[in-house]
Amino acid sequence: MIVLAGMLIGAALGALTARRRRGNRLDMAQYAAGFAIACAIAGLFLTILIERLA
Repeated sequence: MIVLAGMLIGAALGALTARRRRGNRLDMAQYAAGFAIACAIAGLFLTILIERLA
């Protein structure tokens, strides 16, 4: 669940970042994809860490 939440939050942050930088739709999609991947990987590591400690 943490991975999916991270992916959604990352996509939203990426789209907002591109919009603030006055990007077009393709820029927003690219930023959303990049941020979603980065946040999903961070969520994956967080999930692994939580499972190892539990």
